[in-house]
Amino acid sequence: MKKTILILSAVLMSMSAMAQVEFGVKAGFDMTNFWGENVPHGMKPSYQAGVFMEYHFNDKVAIAPEVTFASQGGKFKMAQDVLGIDVTSLGLKDVDVTYNTNYVNVPVMLKFYATPSFSIDLGPQVGFNVYSKATAEDKTMDLKDGTKTVDFGAGIGATYHLTENVFVQGRYTMGFTNVFDKGEAKNGNIQLAFGYKF
Repeated sequence: MKKTILILSAVLMSMSAMAQVEFGVKAGFDMTNFWGENVPHGMKPSYQAGVFMEYHFNDKVAIAPEVTFASQGGKFKMAQDVLGIDVTSLGLKDVDVTYNTNYVNVPVMLKFYATPSFSIDLGPQVGFNVYSKATAEDKTMDLKDGTKTVDFGAGIGATYHLTENVFVQGRYTMGFTNVFDKGEAKNGNIQLAFGYKF
């Protein structure tokens, strides 16, 4: 038993010695929408910003948990109740409606480095809704009570290092959870971000 503990300790210490931990910040431009059956796919320009940690197991594999704030939602012409939200209560009909559903997202990306400067990234994501409103012309409706608090999804993308510290990152995240209590709208998010590693 003592030998097993000693061997495990030696393995863990050697892994820690070989591993490298990096921290950084990132921010970028997003194009967001809702997807699902009978859901319009209107894109909305948005943004994201956050922090991350990257833990290198070796020179080929790393794991990178993040905490980011992301403005999400969609924008499209709404004439009916396809998202389970009665936009006609705004006193408008057949107008452009912008849905703002903002989240604090926590993705955990597994990174596979094809080269020292380029990685393929994929992993799960959980998001926590902090703001949910619909706006049509000059009228706004609070949707917080009809919006689910937690959003589960996954992301896939790539990261390219311009320098040792500066990188550009592209990613698509797809939500698997319905955004609202009614309807089948799920989050979709195309991201382009720039980041800096300390």
